[in-house]
Amino acid sequence: MTATSSVSKGCFVFKSASKKRRKLHKDVDGLLLCGSDDNGRDRFRIYQKLLEKVQLHTEAIQDQLNKKVLDNLVQFIKKYELCYSSDVWRQGASEIPTAALMLGVNVPDHTMTFRSLCSLLQDSVTPFVVSVPAKECTAVKILIQKVVGQLMGRGLSLDEDQEDDTAPHQKTQCSISDLCQWYKTVKKSNMKNEGLHWSLPIVVIFKDFEAFNLQALQDFILICSQYVQELPLIFIFGIATSSSTIQQRLSHSVSSLLCIEVFHSLSCTQHLAAVFDKLILNSQFPFKLSSKVIQVLVGIFLYHDFSVQSFVKGLQLSMSEHFNNQPLSVLCCQKKEAMLCAKMLSQQNVDRIRHLPSFMRYVEAQEPQEQVLLLTSDEHVKEVCQILLKNLHKYHKNYYPILQCLHSLTSLLPKCPLGKQIRELHVSCNEKKVWETEEYDLAMQLLRILAKDELVAALRECAGILKSARSKKIQNVLRQVEDFIVRMEELECPSTEDLPEDDVIFSGNDYKRRTDLFQLQKTLQEKESGRSKKITPFEMLRNEVVQFLDDLVREYLTPAELQPLHEVYYYSSSGVLRQRLNAAPRTSIQAALSHPFYYLQNQALKTRAGTVSSAAPDLCIIYKLHLECGRLINLYDWFEAFVTVSSAAEDKDENSDECGKLDSLKNARFIQAVSEMEFLGFVKSTKQKTDHVARLTWGGC
Repeated sequence: MTATSSVSKGCFVFKSASKKRRKLHKDVDGLLLCGSDDNGRDRFRIYQKLLEKVQLHTEAIQDQLNKKVLDNLVQFIKKYELCYSSDVWRQGASEIPTAALMLGVNVPDHTMTFRSLCSLLQDSVTPFVVSVPAKECTAVKILIQKVVGQLMGRGLSLDEDQEDDTAPHQKTQCSISDLCQWYKTVKKSNMKNEGLHWSLPIVVIFKDFEAFNLQALQDFILICSQYVQELPLIFIFGIATSSSTIQQRLSHSVSSLLCIEVFHSLSCTQHLAAVFDKLILNSQFPFKLSSKVIQVLVGIFLYHDFSVQSFVKGLQLSMSEHFNNQPLSVLCCQKKEAMLCAKMLSQQNVDRIRHLPSFMRYVEAQEPQEQVLLLTSDEHVKEVCQILLKNLHKYHKNYYPILQCLHSLTSLLPKCPLGKQIRELHVSCNEKKVWETEEYDLAMQLLRILAKDELVAALRECAGILKSARSKKIQNVLRQVEDFIVRMEELECPSTEDLPEDDVIFSGNDYKRRTDLFQLQKTLQEKESGRSKKITPFEMLRNEVVQFLDDLVREYLTPAELQPLHEVYYYSSSGVLRQRLNAAPRTSIQAALSHPFYYLQNQALKTRAGTVSSAAPDLCIIYKLHLECGRLINLYDWFEAFVTVSSAAEDKDENSDECGKLDSLKNARFIQAVSEMEFLGFVKSTKQKTDHVARLTWGGC
């Protein structure tokens, strides 16, 4: 432990006087259901079902994305397994095969990758797989014990006599030589039983290579290199930064003992895009996020940890908040189930539907007679609710395929005016009418100058997207797109001779004469100022395609906020989510120290603004007094002020012995409170003045 300059050390807890928060329903996943809601259990059931779906899809996406790199690692280990089975090769072996697995800086996601890797290796290659974390291996002795201990617990089955022989080694677990003896025993037994040349490798996985104690890691590699002809060792380094880290951290004498091969996993942005396609841009997943919530989650991903697992946890938290705080989330389910729930809505939920802003806008747009029915008849509201829910499901079925088509056409344009990632385009379409933005106009202008091969390739990609859609309207769009592709392929690209005279900029000997920028600009200006050029058949067809795309965008990519009852499916409390995920500990601590009443629920601590209660904890008094000081705080003046405030409610004789004992006690309390302030980071010792401390924060709650 490192020494500190604090006056005293300690940890103190103030327990809340109120225990009302503990008397909530104890549901498995922490969803707090209000007892007054008649659909609370139905909401919790739907929430659990969606939560399981998120978990299954997340794991499937992780396995699918990691499949290639994990398969390559398996082949790498199998290659050296064959080499280790050759006695000739092992006699001349001097290096340990090492795989450098480049996983990226999204460290929270690495755990799932290593879990999948261990399972795959144990199922298909060898049962001798050890995974060691850096935080548990601070010294080489501990590292060896971890490796040897795990391996001896995962050996193949032995006879009873042999198990007794290995028992002492399982108890000691202290050296690589014990591991060698144990491995020879296991090998001899299996060769005798199976009659084969048996030589399974021992795989040691270092999860977080950069975090390992350098000396412990180097010593471990040096020790293992002495047994490379007896133990078929293979190392896997989990690296978050770059492959050069191995050479930078390990000395040349140690790194020369490793035969390193680098493996790259997919980037975290590709992983996030797959999660978006499966969980957010999917009409089969009923729960939706508003554009502001998506921006909060993506912002945390891009500017904090690049962790897809953290993004998924944010999605799960959004689901929990939505199903907990929105009683109408009972309708946030698949179409058939939503129709049944709409028929059985209670009167209370019908009134809630009437108060939804989107439903109120819908009512205002109806005829007067229809408005009266919607405001007075509960049964009519239920019938209309079913129709609106059907329309909302149709909206999502049509929205996502058209969104993907627009993205495939615009993502390859120069500077990507509508965004390089589909999530950026999705946010733009949900925030406002995208066709009214300058970026959209620029994208349409760039689409009108696309070459034939680029446009045909983009249309074919759109056709592939639309084929997987189930909507009848989208199938009609698919037929029109396929017709455009056929018509374009039938067109022949015009040659220079077929162009009008005004369209020819360079020809023959004029090419060399007009190579400078000024002449080129002059020629283009003359061309533009001349007669209107004749539009070619390809240009006419290209304009028709762009106009067709523009019509699709205006029809299907309307913002979700314009859809009635969108509040049922969309979670939009971005402020709450930001507060939950972007923790601000300093703000919370300052609020607790400034207003202890709201945390301790003690009426004696309730005071007016700007005053200090003598009944408050010492730390709160010290904190409020330090707010009145400047950059440097005189400890004696601070102590005098503390004594004055804490003694306000006391009436003691200054000359009495009891008063002297109280002064000593207050002195100790003051030192303790100052030490706590130093621990929390509000003050620190300073060399400028020995009897002063420096203030580190400014402002308060």
